Amino acid sequence: MNFAEEYKRKLKTPEEAVKLVKDGDWVDYSVGIGFPVLLDAALAKRKDELRDIKIRGSLAMQPIQAVEQDRERRTFTYNSWHCSGYERKLCDEGLCNYIPMIFRNMASYYRRYLTVNVAMISVAPMDNKGFFNFSMVNCTTRAILDAADLIILEVNEHMPHVYGGQEDCIHISEVDVVVEGEHKPLAQLPVPPATEIDEKIASLLLPHIPDGATIQLGIGGMPNSVGKLMAESDLKDLGMHTELLSDGFVDLYEAGKLTNSRKTLHRGKGVFGIALGSQRLYDWVGENQGLLSFPMDYVNQPSVMAQMENMISINNCIAIDLYGQVSSESAGTRHISGTGGQLDFSTGAYDAPGGKGFICMTSSYRDKAGNLKSRILPKFTEGDIITTPRTQAFYIVTEYGIVNLAGRSTWERAELLISLAHPDFRDELIAAADKQKIWRNSNRI
Repeated sequence: MNFAEEYKRKLKTPEEAVKLVKDGDWVDYSVGIGFPVLLDAALAKRKDELRDIKIRGSLAMQPIQAVEQDRERRTFTYNSWHCSGYERKLCDEGLCNYIPMIFRNMASYYRRYLTVNVAMISVAPMDNKGFFNFSMVNCTTRAILDAADLIILEVNEHMPHVYGGQEDCIHISEVDVVVEGEHKPLAQLPVPPATEIDEKIASLLLPHIPDGATIQLGIGGMPNSVGKLMAESDLKDLGMHTELLSDGFVDLYEAGKLTNSRKTLHRGKGVFGIALGSQRLYDWVGENQGLLSFPMDYVNQPSVMAQMENMISINNCIAIDLYGQVSSESAGTRHISGTGGQLDFSTGAYDAPGGKGFICMTSSYRDKAGNLKSRILPKFTEGDIITTPRTQAFYIVTEYGIVNLAGRSTWERAELLISLAHPDFRDELIAAADKQKIWRNSNRI
């Protein structure tokens, strides 16, 4: 078969391609750098022709024209599986709605429950066998395409080819329409500079990470600080199994710490579901034989993590209450990010031999008025979303130490968590614990 000829037959302009969208459709965009920039702009131009178009996306790194050109939401309703900083601002303005999920189940939502009338996904250029590689966005891409009535691929000339373990590509024979066009360089996720407190938390974590450990790092300044400190440490032969591949792993690789040589699953290969960060990261990931992309229902599956010795999971949170409930995705009812894979990795790291799951936060923060606020709360009462239930919250870390809540009673949890609080708030937390009847009699104030 002449795949180049089939490609030409299916090639359309973005404006021609989006004419396939009809009233009432569910349209799926991709995640992160898989966002279909040209198709989104073309679809936005049809706002006066269409009605009731629902769009799903995630981690958008640039303005979404279907939102920006229809800020009254007369035609387009945008929904996100996990909010980027940009999507968070849209939520604040009532222009984006979050879709609750945990990453390991997201593909099954598409395969079992969701309607996708049109999928619009950015991919790497087609190879000479007729395959389009999903590049750094394996994630749930194949599941979205499997569920779609119509598949439109946007070829992005900047997306590198990335080796995959499974579900990392689609063949031209499965595709309805292909579009091309000039793209700007791939969107980058700035690496926030580490604060002094980030570095303190990282230094507390370091003694808990053995040689040969397999690492998952979340996103943000603190996880990148951990990566940097590990790169500067005496640790050896670390492995990688992470949902989101970020710049911290490049630091580990360049320091000779990330070898994947002692992994008990996929030895010699670093495993990830999506990559998002700097151009330095993208250059490292492209055609790297030491890395494999997998879909999230594999990467984030606790039974997979349970096969790896010394699986270490390091993630952030926004707040925790004295019962051990962890909120990582909202501040009250204000949506911040998403559940993502925190619960997946907390569970999987616990199941792994020698595994540990750490949830980290600064003990306090300053609000917009400059007032110091505690991240350790007596109880959640303002609509905060619980990301990790108290039954699966284990190691908790602030700049004041590390505690393990596994098997601890309510009064023990209160004592341990108060020991992690900023000193300015400890007395009022003790008083609240006493009122909530989770403070031991011998310790009553």
